[in-house]
Amino acid sequence: FAEKMQARQAEKMQAMLEKNKKTGVEFLEANKKKKGVTVTKSGLQYEVLVAGEGAKPSREDHVRTHYNGNQIDGTVYDSSYDRGQPAEFPVGGVIAGWVEALQLMNAGSKWRLHVPSELAYGGQAVGSIPPHSVLVFDVELLDIL
Repeated sequence: FAEKMQARQAEKMQAMLEKNKKTGVEFLEANKKKKGVTVTKSGLQYEVLVAGEGAKPSREDHVRTHYNGNQIDGTVYDSSYDRGQPAEFPVGGVIAGWVEALQLMNAGSKWRLHVPSELAYGGQAVGSIPPHSVLVFDVELLDIL
């Protein structure tokens, strides 16, 4: 009986993962057709909300940012704005989608990133973020430290 329960649980999990992947792919396909959305070679999508005039950071730089992190259904799972405190970190120390985007941004910019799961957490669940999630971030690059 326990084996059957485990198998059924595994099937449910697999179905959820497939659904999540499919939903993410459909979202990105529709999103890339929107006016103002740029798609990079890696599949990262971004919109420039505010074009900054400052320098661009390198992978080795540390940056100060403000951001909102959402799932594609709009659920906010992380926000430096809500904490009232900008986040500081090494450019090379975050998810691949951010590493790529930050190096394209000028200080003073605000961008909306649409990050495919392969450039985020992939098949791994992180906190309230399910596996294979496409993530949406509003990122404001305040400073290169």
